[in-house]
Amino acid sequence: MWTFIGAIATLVIGFLVYGKYIERFFGADDCRPTPAVSKNDGVDFSPMPTWKVFTIQFLNIAGLGPIFGAILGAMYGPIAYIWIVLGCIFMGAVHDYFSGMLSIRNDGASIPEIVGKYLGPGFQHFLRVFTVLLLIFVGVAFVSGPAGLLAELTQGGLTTWLYIIFAYYLLATLLPINKIIGRIYPVFGAALLIMAAGIAGAMLLGGFNGTLAMPELSAASFANWHHHPNENILFPMMFIVISCGALSGFHSTQAPMMARTIKKESYGRHVFYGAMIAEGIVAIIWATAAMTFFGGTEGLNETMQIEGHKAAWVVNEISVAWLGKVGAIFAIVGVIACPITTGDTAFRSARLTIADVFKFDQSSVKKRLMVSIPLFAVGFVLSQLEFTTIWNYLGLSNQVLAVVVLWTSAMYLAKQRKPHWIISLPATFMTIVCCTYLLVAPVTNGGFALEPFDGYIIGLFLGICSLGLFLFRVNGKVKRELAVVETVKVPVKE
Repeated sequence: MWTFIGAIATLVIGFLVYGKYIERFFGADDCRPTPAVSKNDGVDFSPMPTWKVFTIQFLNIAGLGPIFGAILGAMYGPIAYIWIVLGCIFMGAVHDYFSGMLSIRNDGASIPEIVGKYLGPGFQHFLRVFTVLLLIFVGVAFVSGPAGLLAELTQGGLTTWLYIIFAYYLLATLLPINKIIGRIYPVFGAALLIMAAGIAGAMLLGGFNGTLAMPELSAASFANWHHHPNENILFPMMFIVISCGALSGFHSTQAPMMARTIKKESYGRHVFYGAMIAEGIVAIIWATAAMTFFGGTEGLNETMQIEGHKAAWVVNEISVAWLGKVGAIFAIVGVIACPITTGDTAFRSARLTIADVFKFDQSSVKKRLMVSIPLFAVGFVLSQLEFTTIWNYLGLSNQVLAVVVLWTSAMYLAKQRKPHWIISLPATFMTIVCCTYLLVAPVTNGGFALEPFDGYIIGLFLGICSLGLFLFRVNGKVKRELAVVETVKVPVKE
């Protein structure tokens, strides 16, 4: 129980202390007009109250990520606490903050355009395609699941629910952000937070009265408790499984959407850094709940071996058992509504990204339709396919995007002549994680299945090389800038 309380307290302190430090380090300046003010078009650029922007950002980046990911991550044991807490404070929240603030500083630009500015056209062209594909896959993945659940609950046809959800997606993508997203998302975001708070309250009550035994960090915790440890290697696989709640590249695709609605730069810490901390708290709650409800990590692993006992089933069982009928309602909201709200913003972000690439004005519905219809046509076709293999790649793709954004942020700091190590070191670490995962993960998970030791050595080597290449480019840029300064100096007459 004290590990749980300490983890939550550390995340809150992280927001208050390290979040404030990052804000000052970046140099948030309220004298600069934000894109929401300078480019207000009432559609995508539209100032909104900060509390509303926060709840929308939280729901955009959260959905079921910090719930399902945390439950699956809890199967590795209490060591998941360390990654969620430290990853969230020093990597995930910093990644989200820089994603949003760099978009604000670049007139609300999408993440591929920002990456191109700081890492060059090669990365820009790659990320344009990579990001759009990732967003489409996320959107499709979060329509197929809810459609299947709704079909089971209503005894209706799967295709019918797919049509209904896609129709909603189209409306949410086309209409001004303050018409649908700005009105209903705060409600669902609040529901997600209330559900998490209820689960946390039930655990604390049970912990204090002795009816529940919550997991604690100890020397024995530093081990892999997964029921298939050879196929689910602690490093690097846990760092891929637990993305939302610790570090997620998908968040960078959502940040520009909110960057176009923030009134002042100083609000960025609450919206971007704060929403990520809130997601980390939700992840801690659900990781703890999964281990506690089933009597420990071993009980959780045994339960997850039973057919039909997936993360959605775990959410429903815990919510109903600890929160009663109210919990059942929140479970439905969490398992059905939250994925849908993540899916529609994924498609909206894809529209904005494509529009930014081709400099395509989006002020009229007709122009928005010209981008949206092809996106939804591709999405609907993909929704008919089996996504087991795609999901295996999706987790890695998510963290690869995070790595690129971290290196972009580090390059921004280098160009500003500020110490880049607070981001370049996390970027190096995550480069090692992604490279190692690709090398040692079983073939069924999309890897090359090398022996772990060989994969670790190669992954470490590639990570160090990436840092070396970054430092080489930074040094080259500094020399070129100094050369330019020297050539433009005006000679002084004696």
